[in-house]
Amino acid sequence: MIEILWLGRGGQGAFTAAKILGAAYASKPDCHALAFPSFGPERRGAPVRAFTKLDSKPILDRSETEHADYIIILDETLYSENLQKLLKPDGKILINTRSAKSGQIIPFDGDSLAKELKLPVVNTVMMGALAGISGVVSVENLHDAIAHYMPEKIREKNKSAVQKASQEASAL
Repeated sequence: MIEILWLGRGGQGAFTAAKILGAAYASKPDCHALAFPSFGPERRGAPVRAFTKLDSKPILDRSETEHADYIIILDETLYSENLQKLLKPDGKILINTRSAKSGQIIPFDGDSLAKELKLPVVNTVMMGALAGISGVVSVENLHDAIAHYMPEKIREKNKSAVQKASQEASAL
């Protein structure tokens, strides 16, 4: 099973990204996904955790991820050294930052790309970056999921974000 932990703040779309990634994965033959959020007081700006579980068989475990293959951080202020303890041995942390990190940490400047594309949040940018570094889903799978789960007026911008982020991240 591939387990992904999303860390963001209320209003950044961490749970939306978790759901769309799950839908993209589940659109492939014999693939199953589960996505769910975990948050405290519901307010804009409060820390939010979301989870995506991906597998070739039905997913029965609905508990929070304890050891992730990928941790995606939408707001770099949520990074903590302790997060590395939540990774599987070959796990990676994909963080929205301009700062250089090392080891299991992959920096990706999602904010600049989101600004360039006039997107208010980085969720689909980081989802595209995950596709680029991991190959868990294709850009086409993500485009299909965006078409089904996002309002029509924002689909094209988000598809562009996924495409461009995937290309940039695959070069890392």
